[in-house]
Amino acid sequence: MAAGAAAAALGREGGEDAFRRLFRFYRQRDASDLRGVVDFSAPGGQVFRSHLSISSVSDQDASRAGLQPVSRWKAYGLNGYPGFIFIRNPFLPGCQRHWVKQCLKLYTQKPNVCNLDLHMAPEKTVDLWGQSKEQLRRKGSSKCEPRSLLEKLRWVTLGYHYNWDTKKYTANHHTPFPSDLAFLSEQVAAACGFQGFQAQAGILNYYHFDSSLGIHVDESELDHSRPLLSFSFGQSSIFLLGGLKREEAPTAMFMHSGDIMVMSGFSRLLHHAVPRVLPNPEGTALPSCLDQALSSDLPAGSVIEHSSDEDWQVCAKYLQSSRINMTIRQVLAEGQKFPEESGTDIKGQAPSEDSHHQENGRAKRRKPNTDS
Repeated sequence: MAAGAAAAALGREGGEDAFRRLFRFYRQRDASDLRGVVDFSAPGGQVFRSHLSISSVSDQDASRAGLQPVSRWKAYGLNGYPGFIFIRNPFLPGCQRHWVKQCLKLYTQKPNVCNLDLHMAPEKTVDLWGQSKEQLRRKGSSKCEPRSLLEKLRWVTLGYHYNWDTKKYTANHHTPFPSDLAFLSEQVAAACGFQGFQAQAGILNYYHFDSSLGIHVDESELDHSRPLLSFSFGQSSIFLLGGLKREEAPTAMFMHSGDIMVMSGFSRLLHHAVPRVLPNPEGTALPSCLDQALSSDLPAGSVIEHSSDEDWQVCAKYLQSSRINMTIRQVLAEGQKFPEESGTDIKGQAPSEDSHHQENGRAKRRKPNTDS
């Protein structure tokens, strides 16, 4: 039986819900037999070309965000998933390196929040990059070597932070959202027809080959009319996109370095998950798109910064066994405010079962957020 047919058959079996069965199917599967997974580098079947709002983003603004002109983007949709847009790596050569470095070196700094804050004294998590870079640079292939703090990182939250007790965002738990990431998100949203998008909250997920992300829906934002944006860098993964109910079998698709997903409209509130991280399909330590150096001639007003060779060596070593995902969303509609009763403190929060980062089959608690 072909992999796709086998997956469909699993989705129809009784007992466990269809999404959970397919999650386990792809979680445990031999990586050499994934014929049932949609590959947007060879689109066909339920995949169709998606039209973008080319005039909404100038070539100059796209370049300032490290992106190719929108007219060159390869964007796709999926039959049965209105509002879902998949954009195959639209980044200019070398520009992915900026976002990787930001996720490891800058966005991990205070006042942003990370999973290590739950287990370590505040002074121990002030400079994760500084405490990890030498250890990462020297790291070999032995699994017996102790992990650096960056390798123990599972998530970082930006902007408005999610409260696990109330399952709400609150006005009194907010830190400044990075301006460069906000600009990137605004250009991608505008190209997909969402002018005026405001990047107000986000989560960075840090995956390794033994990591997964459980089944969930991103529904805690007060405004669901704005899209959820997802950016991936490093090793590849399988992403599952399901329905409004977990009884609906999901569609599996590959996500590679530089790929962007936009979930809007009907697809904004669908169940989704990441059952596994996969080695770069090119067979090299890093995808070739990450080997490209950044141009020395950046446009005026660019949010992209050059990375030193030393910094990139640390990032490259980290990415040899890891994947970074940034999810960005607008929490409030224009002029909207939080309900007064939502003000609570972050302490004492605990994540729900399906929002766990999972490693080696064991769920590891991560908070806040239920994002992929």
